[in-house]
Amino acid sequence: MLKKYQVVLSEAERKQLLVLVRKGKSSALRQTRARILLQADSGTQGLSWSDAQIHQALGVAISTIERTRLHFVQDGLEAALSGRASSRHYERILDGEAEAHLVALACSEPPEGHVRWTLRLLAHRMVELEYCDALSYETVRRTLKKTHSSRG
Repeated sequence: MLKKYQVVLSEAERKQLLVLVRKGKSSALRQTRARILLQADSGTQGLSWSDAQIHQALGVAISTIERTRLHFVQDGLEAALSGRASSRHYERILDGEAEAHLVALACSEPPEGHVRWTLRLLAHRMVELEYCDALSYETVRRTLKKTHSSRG
């Protein structure tokens, strides 16, 4: 069956992949992708294995093999080895000013009846003071860790 995305490696690309696989200094995922490309190579010196054969030999999913082929054909060798960067963008709950207020609050005296600030108390107080609409204690923890702040 003729594959939609045929991998045809140049001599330089093949040498680069062989060096990458033989040295073993890169991540396992990168090496697996390099092996997929070497085995899928339809060039004159390539193995031209089917997806099923590569799946059997490497133990990776067929979809991974297809995706690696696709990235190689559309984006080139480096994109096939590295994968695509995530395009997800997360909106920050706390901006710099709110983070500063959180740190100042964590350094202040705890509320009456408490020995020290807890993460949940800090999150609740930040919402009470209307620095944000909602705030989880995990976000408070990450922010305080990032700023190297201690709660006492």
